[in-house]
Amino acid sequence: MSVALAPLLFAARHSRTILIASLATGIALPEVAHLARPWLAEGVAAALFFAALRVAPRAAIGAPRALPRTLALVGILQVALPVAALLALAALGRLDTLPALALAVMLAAPPIAGSPSLTVLVGQDPAPALRLLVLGTLLMPLTVLPTLWLMPALGTPGAVLAAAARLLAVIGVAVAAALVVRGWLLPRPAPRTLSAFDGAGVLFLCVVILGLMSALGPALRADPWRVAGWLAVASALNVGLQLAVGRLHPGGPGAAAGQAIAAGNRNIALFLVALPASVTDPLLLFIGCYQIPMYLTPVLLRRFYAAPGRPA
Repeated sequence: MSVALAPLLFAARHSRTILIASLATGIALPEVAHLARPWLAEGVAAALFFAALRVAPRAAIGAPRALPRTLALVGILQVALPVAALLALAALGRLDTLPALALAVMLAAPPIAGSPSLTVLVGQDPAPALRLLVLGTLLMPLTVLPTLWLMPALGTPGAVLAAAARLLAVIGVAVAAALVVRGWLLPRPAPRTLSAFDGAGVLFLCVVILGLMSALGPALRADPWRVAGWLAVASALNVGLQLAVGRLHPGGPGAAAGQAIAAGNRNIALFLVALPASVTDPLLLFIGCYQIPMYLTPVLLRRFYAAPGRPA
């Protein structure tokens, strides 16, 4: 058993290096990234399964008194933020620009399926991120409507809602399977087993990273300054939201890690399967750039999220 777990334990120990290597491979070898792209859905489901597997069922569900807070946070992140941003852009006469479209897509999306895994990689409890992920995805058919109304270029509500339903099905199956396995077969896993879960999650995250980086390598070689501009925008949005949520939480960044990571890392890729290519193709470069701060979160912000007295 220990021999079988060795690769997973190695991946858990070197998770940050592996994520960086995956990003670099996706940029340098676009042909490899294209091979991974058809497996995006499977990679997302598997990474989420292993992240949920390390969470006890009671912690994943959470106390009933925590539900109003989670609902309020979903409303702020997926309704209030995109509506406020789009109204501001409309007042400035910039609503029909590509950056406005990118901002709308990013802020209207639910958290990425890998947000619990990223929370694990910064050494914090993934349960809050898991709850935000499930509830944010479940409510997306409602939360996305104001954004669609303000930004008609995003397409018809039916297409977006159908994609949200497919995503919810994937997340629901992965989380339910993990909770059943954890509750019935592994009620008290050893620390070594939990580390193996983390390692498996990292490896499947690599598949997701590679698949989403397919547009970035060619763009970097063709127009590096344009890529640099979009990378600056994507990093400011991603890291800025994480820092804001972490600083505003009364318990500090460590206590807020799950919520902050979910706030800054959104599932923009959902819109790739919901909207026509004429809408999404101009966004591919932004989406590729957005993956860099997303999957560098355990490297860039590990010290920010470290609990007092815990080494970063």
